[in-house]
Amino acid sequence: MQNLRRIVVVLFFLILLPLTQHAVAATPDPTEQLKPVVDKVVGLLKDAEFRKKSVVEQSDVIVKIVAERFDFREMSKRVMGKQWRTLSPEQQDQFVALFTKLLQYVYINQVDGYLDKKIEFTDQRIKRDRAEVKTLLVGADKSIPVSYIMLLEKDNWMAYDIAVEGVSLIRNYMEQISTVLRDEKFPGLITMLENKITKLEAGENEE
Repeated sequence: MQNLRRIVVVLFFLILLPLTQHAVAATPDPTEQLKPVVDKVVGLLKDAEFRKKSVVEQSDVIVKIVAERFDFREMSKRVMGKQWRTLSPEQQDQFVALFTKLLQYVYINQVDGYLDKKIEFTDQRIKRDRAEVKTLLVGADKSIPVSYIMLLEKDNWMAYDIAVEGVSLIRNYMEQISTVLRDEKFPGLITMLENKITKLEAGENEE
C-alpha cells in the first residue's frame, strides 16, 4: 500500500511539474513590457518635428502611448487615498480624467531638462503581483535614478507610481490633494486641477 501511495505521489508530481514550470515561464517580464513604451515616448520627444506641435497635441499623442503601460485610474485612486471611497463613480471618473491630463502636461513641460540624458534599465524586483523596474537617466554631469512601481493585471504589468531620486509621485501629490480636500473639499480640488491644467496648456510650469 505504501508503494502504491509513493507511485501516486510521484505521478502527481510529474504531472504538475510541467504545469508549474509553464506557469512560471508564462509570467511576463516587467522590464520587457515597459521598455518599448518608454523608448517610443523618448523617441518622439527627441523628434524636432514632433516638438513643433502644441503642448496639447504632444500630450494627446503621448498619453495614448503611455496608457498602454500606465494605469492612471489606479494611480488616481492611490493619490486620493481613503477619500477615494467617499466619491461617487462620476466624481471618481472626473478626478481620473483631470489628474491624468495634469500629469501629461507636467511631463511635457518638464521634459526638456531630460532630453540630453540616456535611459538605462538597470534592475527589476518582482514580488508576487508587484514589481519595481529601476532605470537611470544618465547625463554628462549627473545620473538620476527613476523607478517604476508596477502592478500585474492579468498578463500586463501596469505602472501606478514613479519614484524620481527616491521621491514618489503618488506620495507627493497625495499630500497636496489631501490639503486641498481638507480645506476646500472636492469642488475646490476640481477647480485647482482645472486651473493648473489651463496654465500648463499655455506652456507655464506647474507651481
